[in-house]
Amino acid sequence: HVPIPFFLAFKMDIDHSCDFSESAVEHEDIPPDPALQEICGSEVNTELMSQGINHVEGGWAKMINADDTEVTARYKKKYLKDEHCQHTIMETASVMEHCNQCKEAEDCFPDLKDEKVVQEMEYEPASRIISMLRDPNKVKRTATSLSWHPLDYHKLAVAYSCLEFQRAPKNMSFDSYIWNIEICNKPEMTLKPISPLVCLEYNHKDTHILIGGSYNGQIGYWDTRSGSQPVQMSATEHSHKDPVYKVIWLQTKIGTETFSASTDGQVLFWDIRNMNEPTKRLVLDPSKKGNRENAFGAVSMEFENSMAKFLVGTEQGLVVSCNRKLETTDDPIVCMYSGHHGPIYALQRNPFFPKNFLTVADWTARIWSEDIKESSIISSKYHMTYLLDGCWSPVRPSVFFTVKMDGTLDVWDILFKEKDPILSLKVCDEALYSIRVRDKDSMVCCGSQLGTVRLLKMSPDLCTLQKNEKALVSEMFERETKREKILEGQYRERHQMKHSTSVEDEGGKDDMEELLACTESEFFETVEAEKKKIEDKEKERSIKKPSKVKDLLDFVLYNLTLA
Repeated sequence: HVPIPFFLAFKMDIDHSCDFSESAVEHEDIPPDPALQEICGSEVNTELMSQGINHVEGGWAKMINADDTEVTARYKKKYLKDEHCQHTIMETASVMEHCNQCKEAEDCFPDLKDEKVVQEMEYEPASRIISMLRDPNKVKRTATSLSWHPLDYHKLAVAYSCLEFQRAPKNMSFDSYIWNIEICNKPEMTLKPISPLVCLEYNHKDTHILIGGSYNGQIGYWDTRSGSQPVQMSATEHSHKDPVYKVIWLQTKIGTETFSASTDGQVLFWDIRNMNEPTKRLVLDPSKKGNRENAFGAVSMEFENSMAKFLVGTEQGLVVSCNRKLETTDDPIVCMYSGHHGPIYALQRNPFFPKNFLTVADWTARIWSEDIKESSIISSKYHMTYLLDGCWSPVRPSVFFTVKMDGTLDVWDILFKEKDPILSLKVCDEALYSIRVRDKDSMVCCGSQLGTVRLLKMSPDLCTLQKNEKALVSEMFERETKREKILEGQYRERHQMKHSTSVEDEGGKDDMEELLACTESEFFETVEAEKKKIEDKEKERSIKKPSKVKDLLDFVLYNLTLA
């Protein structure tokens, strides 16, 4: 006889924990059926067995014998030295750790599985501040540049500087720092430049090396294995004459080439093995004569290794497209894109569609296509405060981020809204000057005017690639590009029509001027003729008057004589 509650206990799902609840339990005995007992005389017994799993080692290359320990050891040692292997292991470990934590949470709270499905169906972006990195100096400076470590996602390099001209405090520190975001109390390493760093970037080839651009125009690089002092600095006479606002590493086999941009109107190419002078020099002169006095000041820059051109954002609100190989062309400046009303503080290509790039300047953020030079294909609304930085999401092609002078972080998704952000978060009261998103992750860091870097965790909706998102974004970019091409063609036609009309108007003006001149001459000739007639009549009258007087006198004398 089997009690009913005891029988139901065996039907519990083994993947979940026990769910205890208070309920009325009734016990009932079910007697066996003698007829069935005669038909089936056998008994059912439950047995427990322990079964092991035989693991067969595999995954080796064809020329490797898995049974030879020396060969496999050498192969492992060679493979582990590969940078790609290290990068893959770091990524896989973080993913495994995340999945393990999610599995433990689901085992403890099974009801969250259903809630997660509901959240995936409802697009509700959210964000929260999880940590802050404060400038340890008493005199606060602006966090002008941020750079995540390419492999160790817990390290963040921050450059500190004062961008207000001749307003830097006397006791201001020149130091910049490398932080471990898990230890927020103090920086992990200090970088000591000659002048405050405006920009700072990790080398993706050798992650121990960083390149920095200083406020005085010099370029220097650091090796974290060598200490806080720079390994080498560029010579002052061959450096920039204004602050260096952007440095970018070139993705080469050696990994030692870089180039920098400054408001002095120059783009300089360097090799850190010899930084006495730049290897190449480009002057952003629109007349293409190399005159620095007429050059555009560079504020931002973007380079994609798969593209033959790099982009420069200028103080004048123009994006200048330049040829990467300066030595093989006589025309380094390819074209220019116009549309902004102020300096372009951020410039970045879409990681999924490199032909489309994002610009952040004045009060708007704009998305451009390389094929359209007259205007952007997508533009945000005009904000009440200045936009100071922005970047694309590394995991979603339709999402990008912007920061504003009022301390607000805006998250945009162009598939849902083009003119307005889908999420606005008031991060702080001071201005936000820099933002950077960690690759393949949802961590966002924002640098403020007072030197505080805030780390924000984004919701899964903002860091998970949606279904058919790439295809939808590609279709959207193509549609908007075609629309702008049609509008650009119509604009050119109208411009040509206006030009031809103006030429005709100029010809008509000449004819009208000739007609007026003829009419004027005829008028004056007529006036002169009439004037001459009047003068002749006056002369005749003056001649006739004396004869009449003489006749009158003769008549009077004659009459007197008769009398």
